[in-house]
Amino acid sequence: MCYVEGHVLGGASGRLRRARASPSHGAWVGTGVTPARASSRKQYPPPGTQTPPPRTPTRPNPASQVPDPGDTDPASQSAVPPTSAWNPASQVPDSGDTDPASQDADPPPSSRNPATQVPEPTSRVTGPVPTTTSTTLTQQFTDKFLGSKECRFTRASCDRVFCQPWERCINGECSCKLPYQCSRENTASVCGRGNTLYSSYCQAMSLSCLRRYPVMSHFADRCGGMGGRLVEVLVCEEHWNMAAANVACKGQNPLGASSASSMEPPRDRWYPGSCVSVRCQGYENSLAECVIDDRVEIQGKVATASCYRATDEAECEFSCVNRKCVSLSQTCDGVDDCGDRSDEMCCKDCRNGAFHCPSGVCISRDAVRDGIMDCLDGKDEVPSHTDHSGRMASRPKRREYVSPQDEVRSNRKLLEAKLYCGIPNATTVDDEDEKARQRRPRLRRVVGGVAAKPTQIQWQIALEEDGKTNCAGAYIGGCWVLTAAHCLGGRPWAYRVKFSLWRKNRVQGSTDIINVHDIIVHPRYNASSYENDIALLELQTMPFTKQCVEQNGAISAVCVPWTEHLFRPNLTCSISGWGRTADGLGAEFLQWAQVSLIDKCEAFYGDRILPGMLCAGDLAGHVDSCQGDSGGPLVCEDETGRSYLWGIVSWGGKCGQKGFPGVYTQVAHYFEWIRRQTGWPVVTKYNT
Repeated sequence: MCYVEGHVLGGASGRLRRARASPSHGAWVGTGVTPARASSRKQYPPPGTQTPPPRTPTRPNPASQVPDPGDTDPASQSAVPPTSAWNPASQVPDSGDTDPASQDADPPPSSRNPATQVPEPTSRVTGPVPTTTSTTLTQQFTDKFLGSKECRFTRASCDRVFCQPWERCINGECSCKLPYQCSRENTASVCGRGNTLYSSYCQAMSLSCLRRYPVMSHFADRCGGMGGRLVEVLVCEEHWNMAAANVACKGQNPLGASSASSMEPPRDRWYPGSCVSVRCQGYENSLAECVIDDRVEIQGKVATASCYRATDEAECEFSCVNRKCVSLSQTCDGVDDCGDRSDEMCCKDCRNGAFHCPSGVCISRDAVRDGIMDCLDGKDEVPSHTDHSGRMASRPKRREYVSPQDEVRSNRKLLEAKLYCGIPNATTVDDEDEKARQRRPRLRRVVGGVAAKPTQIQWQIALEEDGKTNCAGAYIGGCWVLTAAHCLGGRPWAYRVKFSLWRKNRVQGSTDIINVHDIIVHPRYNASSYENDIALLELQTMPFTKQCVEQNGAISAVCVPWTEHLFRPNLTCSISGWGRTADGLGAEFLQWAQVSLIDKCEAFYGDRILPGMLCAGDLAGHVDSCQGDSGGPLVCEDETGRSYLWGIVSWGGKCGQKGFPGVYTQVAHYFEWIRRQTGWPVVTKYNT
């Protein structure tokens, strides 16, 4: 049976205190609750009186897991439960008053979670759209929901999901930040298990991430020495699932639970009269880190959990990355049954009403419209793609306990506000005079394209070499422009970048021209095959400042994608440039057109398609980029309307001809290279 135990800190209720898990039928979490029924409680045995069991989990006697009621002193909260319910994580000494950033002690072996050991992506793979080796799918397996029984992604795979605020995305894997890298703005302070006060939930979770064992005790403004009495609360059946059961069992087995169930409270002995609902995502180290609803009177059943035991491999329907076995019906249901989320990462569709993200990830319905973007493209936060009412589902009001999800939401908001990209300045309207527009004849532009407005494509740049404009590029922020490597030579002083240029050979009022300070061509660029056809231009800074681009409402940066799973084939995106049009002549005005992302590019060009290349266009040949558009942007919008530089115009067979789609450099494939050259703030809005 699952317990919640806690105490009042200085008379203030609503503070989370301690989390523990018992192996078979028990899990209790500390919460601060009013000690109205604590007057007749007994004290638990003092610390050190219980001998921990072997690390091999055993199924204990359920009766031995129910603590006797009675008064207790706050100091006794560190007492271990009975032997059968011993939690290794709760026996780890806290950091005391030392600096959290300086803590680098090795975690206990029993607390290491195999789910975090995600293989690092490789730089070269086969396939029409470059992916990592962990995406290899078994084609023989067919299921309506699960895409593959060999899914190798976990919650740490940041090319499919977002990292937590205490993590950042490096080489396709979420890695722990140092505690000092967490924001301290608008955050609630947290007490550690050794009464160390942390400035935020993010800081405590960062330390847990680095140490790989629980650090957090409860939310509070002060820690220790304030008295209070221990009270116990059961965990309600409502919202109890495998994600929460896995968290409850982590102290006994890193693989978590084998089942989450419920039972009627036995009437032959005393039990608390109230319970709390617990909502866990699965990443938490203890129930203390989960969202806990306000206490309610027990109306029915209460939660129970059985901790995981190894099963026969022959009976394993789905093997998680952490080697845990779950049934096929537990995959793609929006609940983290594996404990590392690998059962939700390779899904064609979702069971039981869970929400399906385009990247192949299933999330819980509770995560839809909750103010935290879970799908990479933001689909879960867009009303048109969520529930039929188009409104956020009602959620309980919490007065007793601080919600960790509120802290995550606050942290994400602060992080994502640090970089503004992908949204053009809508207040800049620079249309030409209406009469002049009526006099100008309609021309064919980028093959199949239409004329852009003077300041419509605000990240588009024209690249001038020795006074001639033959290539284009995209502004990604700061002092950086991305373009094609084949557009460049080795003389930075020969190039100038023109911002907000509409007519190819005539500047307009908003045009800004900046010299190039440095050229960084990809070190593995191959001029004969156009492999790694990507380059960065570093602009010259203005005198007496570190800025390169003056404040200009007609100039905006486009976002850089960090994952190749952000957009899928058949999505409609846009291209732009001053290249040759259908009549074979160069365009006078900036042109733009819509194209579709094309899957299986090798069907058109064979082995000429290499990792880091993608195809886009119109298979009928009506719309395409052409000569003179090289280096220009292929831009896709996510569900929130934010634009990403998905490709760079590279090469193609025949401009605007059937069966010869344009070939583009896939920018996401080079995210790590771009990041290393430019630094974090310039590159990405998310996963930082």
